[in-house]
Amino acid sequence: MSAAAPHADGFHLVDPYHESALPDGKPRAHYERLAARLRELGPEEVARRQQAADASFLQQGITFTVYGSAEGTEKIFPYDVLPRLITSAEWETLETGLAQRISALNLFLGDIYHEARILADGVVAADLIYSCKHYRREMRGVNVPHGNYLTVVGSDLIRQPDGKFAVLEDNLRVPSGVSYMLANRQVMKRTFPYMFRDHGVRSIDHYSQDLLTCLREIAPVAPADASVVLLTPGVFNSAYFEHAFLARQMGIQLTEGRDLVVHNNVVYQRTTAGLRRVDVIYRRIDDDFIDPVAYRGDSMLGVPGIMNAYRAGNVVMANALGTGVADDKAVYAYVPDIIRYYLKQEPIIDNVKTYLLERPADRDHVLSNLDKLVVKAVGESGGYGMLIGPHSTKAQQDEFREKILANPRNYIAQPTISLSVGPCFLNGALEPRHIDLRVYVLHGKKVRITPGGLTRVALKKGSLVVNSSQGGGSKDTWVLHD
Repeated sequence: MSAAAPHADGFHLVDPYHESALPDGKPRAHYERLAARLRELGPEEVARRQQAADASFLQQGITFTVYGSAEGTEKIFPYDVLPRLITSAEWETLETGLAQRISALNLFLGDIYHEARILADGVVAADLIYSCKHYRREMRGVNVPHGNYLTVVGSDLIRQPDGKFAVLEDNLRVPSGVSYMLANRQVMKRTFPYMFRDHGVRSIDHYSQDLLTCLREIAPVAPADASVVLLTPGVFNSAYFEHAFLARQMGIQLTEGRDLVVHNNVVYQRTTAGLRRVDVIYRRIDDDFIDPVAYRGDSMLGVPGIMNAYRAGNVVMANALGTGVADDKAVYAYVPDIIRYYLKQEPIIDNVKTYLLERPADRDHVLSNLDKLVVKAVGESGGYGMLIGPHSTKAQQDEFREKILANPRNYIAQPTISLSVGPCFLNGALEPRHIDLRVYVLHGKKVRITPGGLTRVALKKGSLVVNSSQGGGSKDTWVLHD
């Protein structure tokens, strides 16, 4: 890829990697068959199939909340009918690298809530961990069954201009979006059945059963005897469709906090036949709201006393409480060192260069270049609490300058990254749009990684914001067999 002229301060902009096209405009080898098929169909037929896909999403009620939308908050999940293709060789590297990363982060969580060796050895600063708003002192010394803190992980990956993948962030609390990955695949099979078959795409249909298997494997009882439920905040949550979808796919009960009760440190579900013991809870509720006795007293979503049952080892929650400390965006900068410390290995997948604003040199550099960098609040997600320097106003930069000076621990900064672009079918024609990839990792007795993931699309031309909650869309991700 060619580079644009450097700025006076040494910053430069690099052309994004094109997923489907070589620099000379010809299709990459693994996209040639798709390109030929699209030429055969023509734009009118592709438009017809896009309409059919949209109608399918509408009929299924696949929606997401777009905050701040003038058209109303509940919208049909935007979907682009053209798939994103990943070769088998590329996927093998991603699988190995993500398994390495999740294994190290799981060991890290077990360590900081017990011996804290990595802090004592000075690899990660103790102040960084203990000042994290997601660090849960209540988890100190709690023996999580099987040492499994991370059961469901959503890792956000980007492809850099040189073609290599990097991890942009780790989502370790209650990662969402997997239902859209599964729904995309179902719709794609109906929309382009022959093209799907001819490409030899690896299946993702086993995800829900793999998730159920992992949840049973971490139970405090024999897996075959484990009673598993999915705990949702309720119908007004933006991801409620996903909660209901996954519970139905796994064949488990979808419950709310009011459906559960704790008696003698054991969790039970209220049913028409009486109380039924619960062993594993796949929770889609944040830590703060899980137990009004232990955390927020005003929470109407959680279960009073569930923390005591958890400490007693009578119930397992996935993911474990307190995992958010490991997806703090400042802790993210230390993940390569965490991998080296626990696994004695070099990281297989790179991080994105990250400036920690608690460090005076980093802070001075960032404050001098706010118009060129991306600044993120360490505890936010979904694209919120973020400044994209090149697309910001002077007033926004001044606002973030004040925020950083007031609380430098709460912010990190990264270079403005040229997310790769992929072809999308918009307004009756193919147009490039920036994309990333959320890969779903399951961790029970072993690590299981679904071959594909949710490719998220910045639907607005030139935008780098792919998050669904801010108007982004998605497309199916095909991992090809050799």
